[in-house]
Amino acid sequence: MQPWYINAVFYQLYLRAFNDSDNDGHGDFTGLRQRLDYLEWLGVDCVWIMPMYRSPLRDDGYDISSFYGIHPTYGVLEDFQMTVEEMHRRGLRVIVDMVVNHTSDQHPWFQEARRSKDSPMRDFYVWSDTDEKYREARIIFLDTEPSNWTFDPLTGQYYWHRFFSHQPDLNYDNPKVRQAMLDIFKFWLEMGIDGFRVDAVPYLYEREGTDCENLPETHEFLKELRRFVDEHYPGRLLLAEANQWPHDLLPYFGNGDEFQMCFHFPVMPRLYMALARQDRSSVVQIMADTPPIPESCQWATFLRNHDELTLEMVTPEDREYMWDTYAADRRYRINLGIRRRLAPLMDNDRRKIELMNSLLFTLPGAPVLYYGDEIGMGDDVTLPDRNGVRTPMQWIDDPSAGFSTSASPYSPIISDAVYGYHQVNVQSQQLDPNSLLHTIHRMIATRKTLPVLAKAPLDWLHELPLSSMCFWRRSSEGAVLALHNLSEEPLAVRLPDGTTFTDALNPDGGPCQGEITLGAYGYRWLVPSS
Repeated sequence: MQPWYINAVFYQLYLRAFNDSDNDGHGDFTGLRQRLDYLEWLGVDCVWIMPMYRSPLRDDGYDISSFYGIHPTYGVLEDFQMTVEEMHRRGLRVIVDMVVNHTSDQHPWFQEARRSKDSPMRDFYVWSDTDEKYREARIIFLDTEPSNWTFDPLTGQYYWHRFFSHQPDLNYDNPKVRQAMLDIFKFWLEMGIDGFRVDAVPYLYEREGTDCENLPETHEFLKELRRFVDEHYPGRLLLAEANQWPHDLLPYFGNGDEFQMCFHFPVMPRLYMALARQDRSSVVQIMADTPPIPESCQWATFLRNHDELTLEMVTPEDREYMWDTYAADRRYRINLGIRRRLAPLMDNDRRKIELMNSLLFTLPGAPVLYYGDEIGMGDDVTLPDRNGVRTPMQWIDDPSAGFSTSASPYSPIISDAVYGYHQVNVQSQQLDPNSLLHTIHRMIATRKTLPVLAKAPLDWLHELPLSSMCFWRRSSEGAVLALHNLSEEPLAVRLPDGTTFTDALNPDGGPCQGEITLGAYGYRWLVPSS
């Protein structure tokens, strides 16, 4: 029997943005429980909850000031426990974010470490008398950080950080740090969660003369973490966030003894590139460059998330093309990426939004949806950093969007004429059987009936024009012929002679055989019926 995550549909949920039960302007666990009917109806299998720990919230919770307990605006630990239990009662699984690379500079560990060079916590972090060490390590947040080192005047040394300067990196050369992290994983696994999305895993160790990424010592600790989880909590999931090339990701699966899942970052920007250029070549190439992974492992695929649409894994020329195409307004550019949601990236063209989702659901991997993209939510370029893609969920046509009646929510609710709550909300789309939400609901339901889509090999129809992205997915579990037209021009596809197909997304539409035509940005999921 396959592990549960192989053919699961994941839903990334920003708790702060989802539903506010006490009207303090912040979403919370009680509010999430009030919306579980919706998630159950949508049909997702597993909810990924972004960081909910105590934090100054300078980086939306990825700056953790205590790994134990819940941020007070979200509730208390019992709220979390009740939420997990209620989700399990409904057949939903839940994974939570865990940041292993760094803490907030407000964490008691760091506050104690910076007090004195003789502090017993000093070696929980990476210190140096100079900022010249590890020069070959790239700077990730190019727009905000001039260096990976920041000077601490309290002790006259520099501390190391791969992300924001208020997020000092932990020192994994210290066995006490490694044990502390295992203890943290144990604490949350005891709460009954189904696993973790583990943040920023390539950067745990530093070594001179390297880029300080993907080091052997990192994999040694991650295998230790996996052994600990398997021994004490079998069946729980570890999903790696590692923005790397496919071959560099292969060690994170190990021999099926490290992570069960990794995000496939490089395929994501190439889907947007293929659509813009009306040319599938970049996607075909990156999938050909994706190595086989252990049978018990799976890729996590996605279109958007809470961060920028990263362009790290494309050539400089392709990056400029993507910026010019999808972020001509330079306000939408950040670091090496684009801070926009899916619908605005598609110019709110319903055909393109559906096409991209169809590719997400039919290419290999387990799809991950980002909250609000299922209704076509927009973004707010006036907000700093990546906050513009982290605005409140739009539930109803009301100035509060059904999110909160607070006069000052943590973020403005989008209210413009195109993406505002008047036009884009869950309630109106649930009432409209032809809405985007119902289309995504149908894709999820259909995907569950086609387990072949999870792991089956990808067999391209190379004879068709480059403006098509058409492929077979075939295995002992069945076959699906997925057809996609990347162009405004109609696309004629000759089906195999003697074979009759059923359109899995529209089974009442009658049999398909001979030749069919896809309209502009059209797509079909065809299943052989004879």
